[in-house]
Amino acid sequence: MSYFFHPAAEAEFLESVGYYESSVSGLGSAFIEEFEALASLISESPKAWQVELQPDIRRAPLDKFPLSIIYREKLTGFQILAIAHDRRRPQYWLERRNQHHA
Repeated sequence: MSYFFHPAAEAEFLESVGYYESSVSGLGSAFIEEFEALASLISESPKAWQVELQPDIRRAPLDKFPLSIIYREKLTGFQILAIAHDRRRPQYWLERRNQHHA
């Protein structure tokens, strides 16, 4: 199972990589590695994480960063709706659930 980004989520991902890399050299790469490892786990078991918003939007938190992957399962994989900070602007991404991007 593969994943694809909502365009705004892809921008958040790239911003996060840039932010962490500019903070500490190598931290952006560590973020990418953890993100990819979690995305792989989600691919294997998309229903394993807690439902954030009924009926099908889930939150998978990263371990070493205060961010979560907000996603929903699709026929062709899973769609990442947001790379959301765990303590800032809760559910700011809500309008994205109704926008269907491939």
